[in-house]
Amino acid sequence: MRITGISTHVVGTPWRNLTYVQVHTDEGLTGVGETRMLGRTDALIGYLREAAANHIVGSDPFAVEDLVRKMKYGDYGRAGEIVMSGIACVEMACWDIKGKALGVPVWQLLGGKVTDRVKAYANGWYTTERTPEAYHKAALAVVEKGYRALKIDPFGTGHFELDQAGTSYAVSLIEAVRDAIGPDAELMLEMHGRFSPSTAVRLAREMAPFRPAWLEEPVPPENLKALEKVAAKVDMPIATGERIHDRIEFRELFESQAADIIQPDLGHIGGILETRKLAATAETHYTLVAPHNVGGSVLTAASLQLAACTPNFKILEHFNDFADAEIKKVVKGAPQVVDGYFEVSHEPGLGVELDTDAAAEFPQQQARFDLWAEGWEKRAPKAAGK
Repeated sequence: MRITGISTHVVGTPWRNLTYVQVHTDEGLTGVGETRMLGRTDALIGYLREAAANHIVGSDPFAVEDLVRKMKYGDYGRAGEIVMSGIACVEMACWDIKGKALGVPVWQLLGGKVTDRVKAYANGWYTTERTPEAYHKAALAVVEKGYRALKIDPFGTGHFELDQAGTSYAVSLIEAVRDAIGPDAELMLEMHGRFSPSTAVRLAREMAPFRPAWLEEPVPPENLKALEKVAAKVDMPIATGERIHDRIEFRELFESQAADIIQPDLGHIGGILETRKLAATAETHYTLVAPHNVGGSVLTAASLQLAACTPNFKILEHFNDFADAEIKKVVKGAPQVVDGYFEVSHEPGLGVELDTDAAAEFPQQQARFDLWAEGWEKRAPKAAGK
């Protein structure tokens, strides 16, 4: 079997474009992969066009390791977010093809499953007015939908510092959310790399009474020494890793032992097998894995294949019940959360199919997501000229 070509389909929303890549073969099997880019979708499509000619067409889709190696190192230049995201889409699609050809789910090819259910946590649910009353109501809707975990960034446009008024307001939002979800649901506290170490530590102590399940990306991701400083001073798990795009770059993070939970994005770090290798390394450091998952249903399905066969997998992020829920229709067999969990699929490959006609109903947009802009949490289109 050989790859004859790829096709790309971009599903657009005002705040994110989802790129789906279909890999076609000479035996009629087609696989699909997905990633979500912020402000770099056209660059990704351009890279994939070149990679198709240089590396992909003519390759054996069963030889996943070899194809990833060629795409990552065959152009000599160091692979970054765009290249690793392109690799991820193609890699996922090849696993999908391989599973379909052999009649087994991908997790069966990666060692077999260790779980039948994967816990989910909700994100994208607080696209409402930024008030305690509105957040309480929105959080209630999350738990009423069956979720037992959810995540929130309550810090507005905070950057490096947050004054006392902003701190008190963020505390009031978290207090309202904890009151809505009760004492047992997991509440993940997201910082989006906003703060200096001292501010992150101060805010973590302010939030401690509400028992966050983790403190996510408290400082910008480029300086791991700063993360160590935070980890040494807070008494809650530290989560990070969504903006690391090569598993080799996690080495320093593991050596520092500053993170309790790593959050690789399968769509940015080279795909399923690259993340499985990373998870195995994490296991040797007693570190849990909770992938960043802000894409659509194909990326979710791929993440669940990893979850099924990974002993140190903690939980999976899910946006699509709350933010842009209508885009779920572009994927047949889209994974669903029931009573707070995903069921592990036993269908061949990834267990999903892209509906290209449905995808065409959501054309690419000039999507933009600025975490330092007022009202970012609403994930809504900006008015003209703003």
